[in-house]
Amino acid sequence: MPSVFFRLLLRRFALLLGLYVLLRLGFYLANYAVFQEASAGEVLLAFWHGFRFDISGLLLLNVPFLLLSLVPNLGQRWQAFVRGVYLTLNAIGISLNLIDTQYFKFIGRRTSNELFTITDDIQRQAGQLAGHYWFLLIPFVVLFGLLWYCYPMPSPAAVPARPTGPRGWIRPGLEFILVAGLTVLGIRGGLQLKPLRTGHAFVQSPPILGHVALNSTFTFLKSLGYQPAERRQYFASAAALQPALARRAPAIPPHDTTSRRRDNVVILLVESFASEYNGIENGGQGYTPFFDSLATKGLFFRNHYANGRRSIESLPAVLAGLPSLMESSFITSNFQTDELHGLGELLGRAGYTTSVFHGAQNGTMGFNTFAGIAGMQQYYGLNEYPGGAQSPDFDGHWGIFDEPYLQYFARQLGQQPQPFFSLVFTLTSHEPFPVPAQYQGRFAPGELPIHASIGYTDFALRQFFKAAARQPWYQNTLFILLADHTSQTLRPDYQNTLGSYKTPLLLFHPVRQLPSANVERITQQADLPATVLDYLGVSAPGKLLPFGYSVFDAGTTGRALFLSGGSYFLVHQDFVTELTADNQVRLYSYRTHQLPAAPLSNPDPQKVLQYGNELKACVQFFLNGLADNSLYKHQ
Repeated sequence: MPSVFFRLLLRRFALLLGLYVLLRLGFYLANYAVFQEASAGEVLLAFWHGFRFDISGLLLLNVPFLLLSLVPNLGQRWQAFVRGVYLTLNAIGISLNLIDTQYFKFIGRRTSNELFTITDDIQRQAGQLAGHYWFLLIPFVVLFGLLWYCYPMPSPAAVPARPTGPRGWIRPGLEFILVAGLTVLGIRGGLQLKPLRTGHAFVQSPPILGHVALNSTFTFLKSLGYQPAERRQYFASAAALQPALARRAPAIPPHDTTSRRRDNVVILLVESFASEYNGIENGGQGYTPFFDSLATKGLFFRNHYANGRRSIESLPAVLAGLPSLMESSFITSNFQTDELHGLGELLGRAGYTTSVFHGAQNGTMGFNTFAGIAGMQQYYGLNEYPGGAQSPDFDGHWGIFDEPYLQYFARQLGQQPQPFFSLVFTLTSHEPFPVPAQYQGRFAPGELPIHASIGYTDFALRQFFKAAARQPWYQNTLFILLADHTSQTLRPDYQNTLGSYKTPLLLFHPVRQLPSANVERITQQADLPATVLDYLGVSAPGKLLPFGYSVFDAGTTGRALFLSGGSYFLVHQDFVTELTADNQVRLYSYRTHQLPAAPLSNPDPQKVLQYGNELKACVQFFLNGLADNSLYKHQ
């Protein structure tokens, strides 16, 4: 019969498994809109699959407790100490999983090591986050109290005699070996060749339920000892994958004249400016009247997708054509020292003044560091804004409100030598979605907290263009408006994998007629470097990554790439291709921002082969290229 120590350990661990079922249920209910297409049977199966990740995550978290539990001491003080360790460790796990019931709404995945990679940002926002999400304290207290109350303690009658002599230690020794073996087995998720990974959760249908099967304890702890994504060998060599990569280089010189070569270029990267919020893509029902009007005066691409779900993933795509095809961001990865050629460098060589503006604390998400990596000559953050955090324009959370900051941006551009290339990253339409006091009630509140904030940001854009129109540089400037990622969602047709990346792209010139382009083509953030260089007629042989295309390239209908739920996705005008965590290739019919719940049952084998190889080539080129620092070695 197992010893009392072993029986107590099993009961205590079973209590944790039951607790994680409740946490999973809470996560599912809090994000029900994301999973509503799944049947009840599929959801139950995801819960069942989740036990494997619960066992692994809980064992990882509770290693100190497991070791202490096997010490053959049932004394009251010792058991109280063991209980304290148990409660402390698992309070962390409860917190992570409760936080993710809300954080998932913004990034579309479970928490990973960003708690450490953007520690300073989290510390600065701790107060407002606690104030905004105070209600999470209620389930935390309930679950922690349940854990404390139900924790099995030994009864006085259960105290065994102390082991005496060598034989007395045989059973404790065997139990220790058994627990150690089971712990290793549980952490690695079984006897399979490769240890359990986050991606294993998504080998089910529909894959989106992988987020339900996972738990935040597992994803967080697995990311602490972060290992770069595994190298891929779909093709024998980097040279062998080139035909499938479908690389396209801009034709230089591009169009009819060279007069546009010296145009200024301004990129407005608008925080959380998802397609779901505008009117022009939603039958006039939106919160962006100015943007809707401006979109009719330029090239508006309706099939545009972000390459990631987080702000930190957008700058590498926009400035360097590098999509986010790994779980960690490039900016916080060990690859940030790899060779990278950004628009700042390429346009700087062509005589451009280059700059990045972001009204948040300098150092936020490493944007200032990446701006330098991308070759941008100047970075303007909160420190450079008049008054900084003491300015009345400071929102009390992230930085400077959009309206005054965009006015400041317009003035600063007037002081820069032409031609210039500048990117401004707005911030007001970020959690907690503030609106300045003087504008309270002016913008339609909508049904989500972000809606009024989006209305304010749209107003700030209107005021920016009014101010810019009075500047001498305005008439020879190309403006590019796009979003960093999506955010809160209400419209059911956007509540799917494709809709989670659907953002607008607009190219606008106040005077010049833009080159012709197919506005129905698929576009992505990573298209911007090729597009800007193509428009300006700037040649950059061997310095452009192959993932993006110029929107003016009539020889292709475009594509978009992103990583979601452990699967890679490739969007074309006819099909969406998925490469699953276990390397299955699935094909879905394409419809703007809508992905069917199930793949095609009888897809065209030629399309599966063509698009599957293209996606595999992109993934292998990205992952192996970063690992070997060889992204530009096979141009």
